[in-house]
Amino acid sequence: MFRQLLTPVAGSLALSFLAASAPILVVLVLLGVFRRPAWQAGLAGLLVALAIAVGVWRMPVGLAAASVANGAVFALWPVMWIVVNALLLYNIAVGSGRFDAFRDWIITHIPNDRRVVLVVIGFCFGALLEGVAGFGAPVAITGSLLILVGFPPLEALVFVLIFNTAPVAFGALGVPVTVLGAVTGLPAAALAAMIGRQLPVMALILPLYVIGLYGGWRSIRALWPVPLVAGGSFAAGQFVASNYLDYTLTDVMASLLSLASTLLFLRVWRPAHEEAYALVDLGPRTDSRVPAWQGWLPWIIVSTTVIAWTTFKVARIDELSIHWPGLDKAISITLYDDKPYAAVWAFQPLATSTAILLAALITAAVVGLSPRALIGCVARTWRQAWLAIVTVMLIVGLAYLMNYSGMAYTLGKGVASTGAVFVLLSHFLGWFAVMLSGSDTSGNALFGNLQVVAARQLHLNPLLFAAANSSGGVMGKMISPQNIATGVAVTDLAGQEGRVFARTFVHSVVLTLILGLLIAVQQYLAPWIIPAIAAAR
Repeated sequence: MFRQLLTPVAGSLALSFLAASAPILVVLVLLGVFRRPAWQAGLAGLLVALAIAVGVWRMPVGLAAASVANGAVFALWPVMWIVVNALLLYNIAVGSGRFDAFRDWIITHIPNDRRVVLVVIGFCFGALLEGVAGFGAPVAITGSLLILVGFPPLEALVFVLIFNTAPVAFGALGVPVTVLGAVTGLPAAALAAMIGRQLPVMALILPLYVIGLYGGWRSIRALWPVPLVAGGSFAAGQFVASNYLDYTLTDVMASLLSLASTLLFLRVWRPAHEEAYALVDLGPRTDSRVPAWQGWLPWIIVSTTVIAWTTFKVARIDELSIHWPGLDKAISITLYDDKPYAAVWAFQPLATSTAILLAALITAAVVGLSPRALIGCVARTWRQAWLAIVTVMLIVGLAYLMNYSGMAYTLGKGVASTGAVFVLLSHFLGWFAVMLSGSDTSGNALFGNLQVVAARQLHLNPLLFAAANSSGGVMGKMISPQNIATGVAVTDLAGQEGRVFARTFVHSVVLTLILGLLIAVQQYLAPWIIPAIAAAR
């Protein structure tokens, strides 16, 4: 059994930390400084990680190859299977005229102001899509809608990436929280409640933050009631659902409440018209026979299908747990008392991603799409998605290699050893893990227990810092190459992921720092806000 090394560089944690950081720095520099395509940055990072894992961490070549293969397969199924099917649904909506109809519904029922549309579509509707699908699909779909009403592609993607944070911790019907509870031994309901006392604050801030970013203080003064209603209603729904109802439905409930509240509010209050922010007139639709209300059909069908699919646990039918050959329990995690590192690929032929495929086919049938047109939509989806698939396989393969080699645990131990400063840095562990893997679930599986161990050693609240791992992770989602690659797939920015990353990175860091201050306040100034279960442990 290969025993992970924590300080392979001269027995020094600091030097080992720097060595373990090298693959990530390569990815960040190639994306943010040299503006290279995400697949090139991912490939370079993976090659550097392989050299360090084998040469410095002394990982056997066979185990290194197996860990990369495990990550690449996970990237294919379920991650990109979700994305491909969500993009197929999007293309069916476009091909059948329902996407244009949705645009017409927006123009008819929302004030003629791109800033208002940014909040309603980018934040409210995007949160609903994140709760149903996730993995970059909301960025692609809402970004396309914003481009359709006049946003430049780069701005549209940056804004929706920033918005695609608040709902992430409860995305995919609460799976990240469930996994966090499993790896930490803390009650999932208590963790959900704690996360639901952190992220609502960020949800309240986000719409105002993005409106300020887009239109400056003048736009905030002119429109503040709209982002306040959107963010406030989402925050209230997120808090109530995660603390008092069912955390698995938090995103769906909060996003529906936010969407309904904002649309109803806009029936009684409208901002003064500003021509500079008017929607772009794209002329009449190619198929004006489609009523505007039918623009909602694809999204209603997919939401209903996924919720029913999950409620009746269809995904568990014929589920297979495949123990990865040559990797499963062939490595011991030194940081966790030499616990054997499992490598089990959960293959669900009827996973939620398959529900999205079913919803796409139902939508095609309901709107009367011909078989030839459907095949055209499939071909278009493949052309859009294939490079994103390659990119995500490289990035997730890199993440798995860093996990199994021990490099990720060296990074975690380095942060955990910072003493009192840990309070301000702990959530950056989740941020780093989600930035790399694109998944809050993976981030929680990797560092969730480390947060608890470090918190107890430092006499901090373990529930608070386990939740902080998940909350911090969502801020890394906006700069995940996986998320960005999926978003650019449906725009003319394909291959320019570096430009999107560079524009988004600073906002990711700023919002993560704000979250860190909130966590410090909850630990030292308002400990009463932490669920009582923590005191009992």
